Amino acid sequence: MGEVYTDADALFSAAKLPVIAVGDIVTYHLIEADHRPDVALIDGQTKRSAIEDHVQEAIDEGVFGREVEVVNAAAGLSATLLSALSTAVDAADDGASTIIVVDGEEDLATLPAIAAAPSGASVVYGQPDEGMVLVACDDEVKARVTDLFDRMDGDTERLWDLLGG
Repeated sequence: MGEVYTDADALFSAAKLPVIAVGDIVTYHLIEADHRPDVALIDGQTKRSAIEDHVQEAIDEGVFGREVEVVNAAAGLSATLLSALSTAVDAADDGASTIIVVDGEEDLATLPAIAAAPSGASVVYGQPDEGMVLVACDDEVKARVTDLFDRMDGDTERLWDLLGG
């Protein structure tokens, strides 16, 4: 959905605020490059395995102003995840940073992150064994995400209510 970067500094210089990171390794790389995302979603996993201790320690170092814990099943999007994401994006407008710790899986959170992000914001997600994908949240990308949600099973009306849109 966007350009793939292997350098966090280059990615961050191309990103527009707020920056929403989806995934432990993406969040780690941004923090290690002194570019804390405004919102991060993590689940303690990468490629279905537990993240290494040094990655967890870097993320746990009190980098974020708020921490929210949610439950989200694999291949799903829970109401608590969507609500927490919407609240975190709103708080980012006021300068607050939030890490959302997912008990379960955060893999599908990229799509609602794009939907919840204000126009012009950036969403970053990992492309395994390739790098970090930077998505510029413009009208075209948001329309693609809306179309994807419309084609999925589930209560899309409730999804949009939870995301505040």
